[in-house]
Amino acid sequence: MKLWDKGFSTDKKIDIFTVGNDRELDLLLAKYDVIGSLAHAKMLYKIGLLSKDEIDAVEKELQSILQIIKNGDFTIENSFEDVHSKVEFLLTQKLGDTGKKIHTARSRNDQVLVDVHLYLKDELSEIKSLTEEFFNLLMDLSKKHREVLLPGYTHFQVAMPSSFGMWFSAYAESLIDDVYFLNAAYKVVDQNPLGSAAGYGSSFPIDREDTTKTLGFETLKFNSVAAQMSRGKTEKSVAFAISSLAGTLSKFAMDICLYMSQNFGFVSFPDELTTGSSIMPHKKNPDVFELIRGKCNKIQALPYELTLITSNLPSGYHRDLQLLKEGMIPAIQSMKACLEMFTFSLKSIQVNTNILDDKKYDYLFTVEEVNELVQNGTPFRDAYKIVGVKVNKGEFKPNKEVNHTHIGSVGNLGLEEIKNKMNEAL
Repeated sequence: MKLWDKGFSTDKKIDIFTVGNDRELDLLLAKYDVIGSLAHAKMLYKIGLLSKDEIDAVEKELQSILQIIKNGDFTIENSFEDVHSKVEFLLTQKLGDTGKKIHTARSRNDQVLVDVHLYLKDELSEIKSLTEEFFNLLMDLSKKHREVLLPGYTHFQVAMPSSFGMWFSAYAESLIDDVYFLNAAYKVVDQNPLGSAAGYGSSFPIDREDTTKTLGFETLKFNSVAAQMSRGKTEKSVAFAISSLAGTLSKFAMDICLYMSQNFGFVSFPDELTTGSSIMPHKKNPDVFELIRGKCNKIQALPYELTLITSNLPSGYHRDLQLLKEGMIPAIQSMKACLEMFTFSLKSIQVNTNILDDKKYDYLFTVEEVNELVQNGTPFRDAYKIVGVKVNKGEFKPNKEVNHTHIGSVGNLGLEEIKNKMNEAL
């Protein structure tokens, strides 16, 4: 069944090409299609386009379909083009002409839009919740290991003293920036497009404020053309948000892969969280973190994919927009999986408490000696030269006592301030 069917068949090759994998992706949107249809039907009743008996029957059947979806028994067979045609078929099958009335005053265009908006609202909320869980773990690890020093690097060269407390809380605070992006994307998504029909409104006296309230949107997309133009822009907003989060996770995963290597040996994980080699019995590979890194790098390409699909499209609907789901929906599922797996694995991280015993890290403390000379009255540039001469002559002897007091330093991580900032962002 196709909602646009006029009674003649479509060539099979064309059908396969144009439908693509929409049926599979639409299974994730099915719940939202029913919720949107229910809100639309109630509005049709309120403006007199459905009778009391009709709305009661439609509501009963839509609730029944919703339960089938929740039970995991909903399918979209090859005879249906998408979720919209399947839901309408089920209604018509049960209710006859009453089921055929459900499409009054709307188009598949605004159906898809409202489904996607509702789906993205829920997914963004879930991603924020998973991010908060990950943040809390990082803050706990930061507090637990705040006294354990860790080499800091610039240009891959030994630089200055850091700590595991600083490392963990650095990524925790970076997540706050990602939440800001998620909030911005949610603001864009939280606008009701239902009632814009094919992108030019309707001659029916529909009540769009009513469906906005029923569906829980903060506001509606007032202009019908603007509502249609939000397709693509909405997905890109979400893509940039999860891309930012993916960038944080990718960088962190790279740190872990690096720090797990024998050349560094800063952290390790239990055997059950690593993999081995088919020929090298000593191997403990960080496959989980390598895959998180790769998956998150793939997610970071998503905004550009969506941009290229939509960049030269004029206003109005175009079939190109169907392709947005192919990148967007799998990326969201991948993002959630990466957050869940990172949180699960990181709970078992083991830190090396004696890293700085290795003499190659002695030069971490050159700046500490320069600063001590300055505090005792030596001009900075002179102090820099004095310590530089010692380094060149091999005479530098480090004092490994680190006394940093300003907020955001090794000795004052500002954990409470970071927690408060995240609470405000959430």
